[in-house]
Amino acid sequence: MLLLLGVPAGAQFQAQPPATPPQAPSQRSQNPPPIISRTETVVVPVTVKDSRGQLVAGLEKGDFRIFSDGVEQVISRFSSDAVPLSAVVLVDDDLPERAVADVQKSLVAIAAGFGPRDEVAFVKFDQYPTTVLDFSFNNDQLFTQLKRFELNSHPTQIIADATTAPPTINGQPLPTATGIPLHGAKRAQSTNSLDDALFAAGDMLKTRGRDRRKIIFLISDGSNSRNNHHTFEETLRSLLIADVSVYSISTTRSVPVGRSLLQHGASELDKYADGTGGDAFFASKAQDLERLYSDVTEQARNEYTLTFSPQEADRTKDFHSIEVRVEQPGLRISSREGYYQSAIAVGR
Repeated sequence: MLLLLGVPAGAQFQAQPPATPPQAPSQRSQNPPPIISRTETVVVPVTVKDSRGQLVAGLEKGDFRIFSDGVEQVISRFSSDAVPLSAVVLVDDDLPERAVADVQKSLVAIAAGFGPRDEVAFVKFDQYPTTVLDFSFNNDQLFTQLKRFELNSHPTQIIADATTAPPTINGQPLPTATGIPLHGAKRAQSTNSLDDALFAAGDMLKTRGRDRRKIIFLISDGSNSRNNHHTFEETLRSLLIADVSVYSISTTRSVPVGRSLLQHGASELDKYADGTGGDAFFASKAQDLERLYSDVTEQARNEYTLTFSPQEADRTKDFHSIEVRVEQPGLRISSREGYYQSAIAVGR
């Protein structure tokens, strides 16, 4: 028998588990949070055309160079694949009388330019934008809405302009040397708020996915009122932040003499297109409009896509310019004019 000293007879003995050594501080703490790599990327759709205005296909990544604020950037990703579209068809609902018939006749042809992977909204505007059809993949639904839509128009009036009107005495014009009285300039009496309409269309597109090409398909004579809530600069900034390109089709280029609303607006169609990397077209006949509708969607869908992470960017300023070059002579390049540091994708 084994006797344990100091333990009364008949007492039960329980073995104690060995003591657990204290854990090091690093062992007691929870697993460390994962390391998140934040990558700032800028996506730049690029259109390349030859001297005849035809799209140029077959270019490779090495054919392109991209600069931001004059500093060459590394192209991290390149694609020439066709991209599905998210589009707002934005139609001026206060066109001059001479343009209404041709635009009305051609509108249904817009639907033919979109495919089953494209989502399209239809918005009309004059003083205010109004959504006729929200985003839909149903091309038949778009066709039906375009067919039902009836355009409004405004007359063109003759209004005296101080830059062109003849001298007067007691309110009566003096006779001219030819005996033919001079007239004031033709002014488009339009209340169209072009800037506000584009701002609203861009706002609709900003939540669409980055895997889609976001465009505004604008049909207008370019007239623009002075009563917009948003300025040109504010609207252009909002479009660049949302990665939206404007493709404008002007229904008239007959800019009257004098400081007219039409003259002011016509230049904005080009500026919005140039600034966002879209394009501007002109057509006044129904058959030309129908051809251009398909040209717009083909061009937008088949742009090259360049992506870069900004290097050596001056973080003290928000806007940064973009310039794209192609290493082949005689080609015309269209791309967005810049990006905003505060808006580029983070952690995607």
